[in-house]
Amino acid sequence: MPTRNVTLSLPEALFRRSKVYAAAHDTSLSSLVAELLDQRVGSDGFDATWRQELEFMETSPMRVGEITWTRDGLHER
Repeated sequence: MPTRNVTLSLPEALFRRSKVYAAAHDTSLSSLVAELLDQRVGSDGFDATWRQELEFMETSPMRVGEITWTRDGLHER
């Protein structure tokens, strides 16, 4: 799975305790944060909802019609 870099601002004391905790559990602070975030937000039904949305878009009776424009044409001045 691709990863993204993020910058976090933590109180100094929390940062130090977190580093000690991660080291004591033979993991990195990044892995610890990722695990905690996954526990908190997980997929929370996101994957199933996204599949439903894609299916709806494919089967929806709401259609715009044939696309007769181009991106460049829309941005002409």
